[in-house]
Amino acid sequence: MKTKIYLLLLPLLILLGSCEKQLDQTPVSSVTTENFYTNNNDFLQAVNGAYSQLSAYPSQALWLGEMRSDNINATSDGNRDWDGINNFSPNITTVGFITNAWKNNFNGIFNVNSVLQALETKGSVIGSAALVTRYTAECRFLRAFYYFQLVRFYGKVPLISTPKTATEVNTIPRSPVADIYALIESDLTYAAANLPASFTGTDLGRATSYAAKGILGLVYLTKSGPTYGVEGPGLNSNEYSKASALFDEIITGSPYSFGSSYSSIFSYTNENNSEVVFDVQFASSLNGASFPSHLVPVAYWVSLGISNTFGNGYGTSTFPVTTSLKNSYTTNTVSGTDLRYPFNVATTYTASPFIKKYIDVTKKGTAGTDWPINFIVLRYTDVLMMKAECILHGAAGSQADVDAIVNKVRTRAGVGSLSNVTLATLMAERQREFLGEGLRWNDLVREGLAVTQMNTWRTADAITKINEIVPNYVIYPVPAAELQTTAGLYIQNPGYQ
Repeated sequence: MKTKIYLLLLPLLILLGSCEKQLDQTPVSSVTTENFYTNNNDFLQAVNGAYSQLSAYPSQALWLGEMRSDNINATSDGNRDWDGINNFSPNITTVGFITNAWKNNFNGIFNVNSVLQALETKGSVIGSAALVTRYTAECRFLRAFYYFQLVRFYGKVPLISTPKTATEVNTIPRSPVADIYALIESDLTYAAANLPASFTGTDLGRATSYAAKGILGLVYLTKSGPTYGVEGPGLNSNEYSKASALFDEIITGSPYSFGSSYSSIFSYTNENNSEVVFDVQFASSLNGASFPSHLVPVAYWVSLGISNTFGNGYGTSTFPVTTSLKNSYTTNTVSGTDLRYPFNVATTYTASPFIKKYIDVTKKGTAGTDWPINFIVLRYTDVLMMKAECILHGAAGSQADVDAIVNKVRTRAGVGSLSNVTLATLMAERQREFLGEGLRWNDLVREGLAVTQMNTWRTADAITKINEIVPNYVIYPVPAAELQTTAGLYIQNPGYQ
């Protein structure tokens, strides 16, 4: 899929166009559409291009997820964009990471809607009803994915399921979260029913029916979380049984399986392995990744004698793993040493330990934006542990089932077995297992721990630079640029200035 999708991004993006405004949904002109969609290959290019905005997902996961959590206590050497995210500032409406996440996901939705419209009006030129259905399912999977990102970041957002002109967009208010979820669920249900179970060869990396089921399970799990009194991703919907049933389909009937070695899951020479249910594809020189360098201090590269072009552009800023998390890796053991810690964290670097999970210096490309490594969005271990989470919330299953799942993970990590695993124990194990994968903040939010756990951590680690976490902060603000487009169309999320 790396060759098929990413080599074709540029011509498609020129055709469909990223937009100057954050939410500019101007459709492709009728002349361009008529000239472009003349055969199956045109549609294949268009569908491939609809995946393009996934390339922004790793940055969103790390800067807006990992940075927001109790995994990182960053130190700044100036006024940095990520400061307000890490510090829970109310004054972050113009921060680039927040603005770009809105823009990138809505651009993804625009591209998808444009292709879906073309499939409806000109799909007959493909010459295969089965391919029309598959392309539609891929696009609907992507639309659901982009909207799920938006709901988790901002809560209410505009609901747009067809291409719109800029004038039309400027009249569309934010829709209730429940309405956004209705579209997400419909799209993922369709995708799960109509996508292949797997792909091979250059099609590796496309969304499969199991990827759709896994993300839909996560949607139900997220919806089931508490509301915090904020119009955010949690609706207290109690859909744990729905989520669990979908996870069961992956656990019992899919081609995916539990990796025998933790480090091999993330190996540059073992991409698309049995753990990977869905990932974002990158390839050096074609579409290299930047995320391995994001949370790595520039001084580390200098210490290795490597050009600072591999840095993240943030000078002498550092991104240390928190004291509480470091201690957790050593105090959670029944026996042995946690193998995940030295793999995930740079422990021999003279400065503060940082996340090095995705660094293999021998595989570096031409710069810090050219790493040839995929970013895993959903892996089999996550599915297993979310299944355990559902059971602990009342879905079918037993305590023995929960313990077996957690101990499977712990055995691979070399830390011994536990009994009577609780939600707190499970969440702590998830923190150690998924460090650097951008899951921790969303885990805390859906389990109702975003306020209590974060404030407990601030106290335990004696952190004073981070503001007290309040319920309003479970979502981000609407970007200031969006508020200014049409006066009064959007109301800012509470707690932000």
